[in-house]
Amino acid sequence: MTRVKICGITERAHALAVAEAGADFLGLVFAPSKRQLAPEEARRIAEAVRKANNAIEIVGVFVNTPSSEVNQTADFCGLDRIQLSGAESWEYCREITLPIIKAFRVGQQHPEEISAELDAGAGLLSPKRFIALLDSQVKGKYGGTGMRFNWRIAQQVARGFPTIIAGGLEPDNVAEAIKTVAPWGVDVSSGVEVGGVKDVAKIRAFIEAARRADENKR
Repeated sequence: MTRVKICGITERAHALAVAEAGADFLGLVFAPSKRQLAPEEARRIAEAVRKANNAIEIVGVFVNTPSSEVNQTADFCGLDRIQLSGAESWEYCREITLPIIKAFRVGQQHPEEISAELDAGAGLLSPKRFIALLDSQVKGKYGGTGMRFNWRIAQQVARGFPTIIAGGLEPDNVAEAIKTVAPWGVDVSSGVEVGGVKDVAKIRAFIEAARRADENKR
C-alpha cells in the first residue's frame, strides 16, 4: 500500500480531517515558513489527532535545526518521525532519536547519484531508521513549492530504496504518480490547499485517489 502524508497542517480542524480521512502521516512544520507552528500549538494538534486516529504517525519537519532542539521538540510534541528538509549530514542524522524522513531536492541529478547518497546513509544508519523523500529543487525553498520534478528519476530510485515523492502532487495527478513511480509513499501540502489554506474536500479527494490507485494495481 502506498503511504499518504499530508503536510503543512496548521489548524486543528484540518488535522482532524486528515486523521479521519485515513492518511498514514500528518506533517507539522517547525521550520521558518508560512506553515510554521510553535511547539505548543503543534502539541495541541498532535494530542487532538491521537484521540481521533491513534494509528496515524505525526511527522515534525525541520530545516538545519540543532539536533538537541529537534529531539527536545519531538519529545515535547509527541512526534513519531522527524523529516529533515535542509542540508543535514548523515552524521547529524545519527544524533536524531526518532526514525527519519530525509528530503532530497531533485534537479538534474542522475538517479544513480541519489541512490549512491542513500547507500551512504544506509551505511551509517540502520536502513529501517530512515525513508527518502524526493522533492522539487527550487532555489531558496525547502519544500511546499507545488512544483513537479521528473518522476522517472524517482522511479529508478524507488526500485532500490523506500521513497516518498513530493512536489506538484494533487488529487488529479497522484494516481498517475503512483502508477509511474510505485513509491513507498506520496506527500502533499500545497496541492490540497485553496488560496494557501488547507481544503478538507481536497484532502479527502487526494487520499481517496491514492487508495484507488493502489486498488487498480492489484
